[in-house]
Amino acid sequence: MAAETSRRTSTPSNRTLLQAELAAMPEWLRRPIAKTSEISTVQRIIKQRQIHTICEEGRCPNRGECYAQKTATFLLMGPTCTRSCAFCQVDKGHAPLPLDPEEPQKVAEAVRLLGLRYVVLTSVARDDLPDGGASVFVATMAAIRTVDPGIQIEVLTADFWGGSGEAERALQLQHQRIGAVVEAKPACYNHNIETVRRLQNPVRRGAKYDRSLEVLRWVKELDPTIPTKSGLMLGHGESPAEIIETLEDLRSVGCDRVTLGQYMRPSLEHLPVQKYWHPSEFDELGAIARDLGFSHVRSGPLVRSSYHADLAIDE
Repeated sequence: MAAETSRRTSTPSNRTLLQAELAAMPEWLRRPIAKTSEISTVQRIIKQRQIHTICEEGRCPNRGECYAQKTATFLLMGPTCTRSCAFCQVDKGHAPLPLDPEEPQKVAEAVRLLGLRYVVLTSVARDDLPDGGASVFVATMAAIRTVDPGIQIEVLTADFWGGSGEAERALQLQHQRIGAVVEAKPACYNHNIETVRRLQNPVRRGAKYDRSLEVLRWVKELDPTIPTKSGLMLGHGESPAEIIETLEDLRSVGCDRVTLGQYMRPSLEHLPVQKYWHPSEFDELGAIARDLGFSHVRSGPLVRSSYHADLAIDE
């Protein structure tokens, strides 16, 4: 009994282990802390309207910089996801709340107060909803355009897979849901493939590599004029050859834009980091992506899906 007590008391707490892991992160992953006043302005606008951002729910390392520039990526349909991806900080594992029918208008009001000209809308996966949440994207885009029709809106959607039933029917439902969002004419349609084919199952529980490629392919099939975009989080154990293969697969379905960033473990409950890729390696991979024909490439340790997304307008 005494030995067991000794083992318990000598075992480091999860908090201590995570602090040690964070302390061991390379210097290039550390960001300066933004001014509290700059951060609180955006947080106040978001919290007063009881809406959400992926910046907060996903603990994005760039949120201080983005908030200082009065930008944020809005997270639609609540903070709880019906999937259980092993890398993501977003809340999961219990039933999501009912939709807020006023959410589109609340987001539009936040866009107005922030004076945004380029807006990124994303969402949790909502496999519990009849249309996977496609109509919420459409309604929110319409509400934002009542503020100003000239505001450009990028969407970052889940795969909109049509359920666990018969595959052909599920594919039809996926196409219908994607089609509804495409018809609303986003400035860019983003869907992240997240990792290489070999690592999909352990990293993206509930998602499939080919299913994600189909999202991007179908957007181009429906409207070739809409730029498509995807992203990978490196550090799960992928090889350079596997990354290049994934980039080639994305180009094969007409994907125009790509982001490459470093996976940073948000807690001990998530997958451990297998490798911290050096900034020079990100530069090399970015150059390869450009050579493959991507029109807009962001590749760096702190790059995230919507980080400086508006810059693609000028490229």
